[in-house]
Order: sequence, then structure tokens, then C-alpha cells
Amino acid sequence: MKTRHNIYPKLTLVGAGPGDIDLITVKGVEAIASADVILYDALVNKELLKYAPSHAVKIYVGKRNSNHTYTQDQINSLIVDFAFTYGHVVRLKGGDSFVFGRGYEEKAYADLFNIETEVVPGISSSIAVPALQGIPLTNRGTNESFWVITGTTSSGLLSNDVKLAAQSTATVVILMGLNKLNEIADVFTKYEKHDTAIAIIQNGSLKNEKIALGTIDTIVDIASREKVAAPAIIVIGDVVKLHEQFPASLSDWKYLLN
Repeated sequence: MKTRHNIYPKLTLVGAGPGDIDLITVKGVEAIASADVILYDALVNKELLKYAPSHAVKIYVGKRNSNHTYTQDQINSLIVDFAFTYGHVVRLKGGDSFVFGRGYEEKAYADLFNIETEVVPGISSSIAVPALQGIPLTNRGTNESFWVITGTTSSGLLSNDVKLAAQSTATVVILMGLNKLNEIADVFTKYEKHDTAIAIIQNGSLKNEKIALGTIDTIVDIASREKVAAPAIIVIGDVVKLHEQFPASLSDWKYLLN
């Protein structure tokens, strides 16, 4: 442990990737290995903590649905307090800290106290998880863009961006939206996208990964039958049809639904 007079406060925001420990960057592992304190989130694979020094303080600060160990304001305060008390604080987040990870908020708060900050990007689940299932977010001749949207806003409502995205030909990736699946299906149906392909991928990149494939008008029933649960991402668009198990015919759909 550093002595107090040798303490140099620093914050490093590290993206841990989608779950598989091999998908963290080398720079991310190096940051963990130099940490005095690690504040880690719910979606971080705890096996990554093995890279931390033996003296490092490790604190779980995860937030899942309404179950918050610490509020965001409390996490901000912990970062500053620990940086001045211990030195190097690594804020370890699932995916990438700047993609719905509140990384910028934490960096901005540390900046108020003139704490040195560094960002180590991570592989976002929004890109990696579909790819690992053989679903490209873009494919020549299929689509020209993709949206990444949070399913639930700070007010608890479905993001209005889902309505905008439903009117486009873009691939739509929705994070933290499984509990809004019925609402999402209703939005796409409203814009006559009832037969659009959709995939729900649970525990992406991990050994217990699960996928449910369907169309907007079938996915609610399929997701219920397959018992998919959070954490999961939702992928909507014609690129989902490129998945090797996506049913190719009406008879295939009847078999899948029975």
C-alpha cells in the first residue's frame, strides 16, 4: 500500500467488454494490475479481479434494475475519496464505459477535483454480442446504418428514439430493454414492421449464452417460451435473418412456434 505522502490520485475508466474475460483489452488488464482501488459493476466478470494487486481494495457498486448498491452520486464521491486516500482508482464497467455506462459523468466529477483521468475503451456488447452470434450490424445490400438505444430512460419510460428508429431501415440494437419488449413490439407494429426479424441474446459471450429468434409479431411468445432473461440485448432488422438458425420458411416458423 502506498504511504499517504506518496499518494497520487488518479481515475482510470476501464471497459471490461461484454462478459468473456478474454475480450478485455490488454490496456484494460494493465490498468487493473496497477490499481489501488477497483470499483466494479454488476455486468463485470469477477474473474477479471484476479489481475488486481493483492493490496487493491475491491468494492462492488453495481446497479441492476431497481437494486442499486450505491447511487450514482455516491459512486462519484467514492471515486474522489478513494483517489485521495489510496491513489489509483479503476472504475471497471461492463462493455464500454462511454456507451450507457455513465463514464463521462464520473470523469467530469473527478475533473472537478483536478484528479488525473484516463479512459480505456472496452468492447461494447451492442457490437460484440450480435457478432458472436453471426449477426452483422451492417451488411452490404441489407442496411446502411445501425442505432444503439437504451430501452429504458432515466424516467423509466421507453426511449422515444425507438419510435424514430422503427421508421428507418437501420439495424436497431436496444440495451436494457427486455422488460419493455411488449412496448417495443407495439411500436414496430405501429409502423408496419410486424414481420421484421428480431433476436434477443442473453448473457452474450458467456458459456450460458441463450438466443431467441423471431419476428416482431412472434417474439413476445417466443421469448416467454424460451425464458430469456436479463442481461440481454435486442437486435431488430433484416440482418438478423443472416443468423444460421433463423427460420427460412413458413413451415419452419410453425415448427418453431409449436
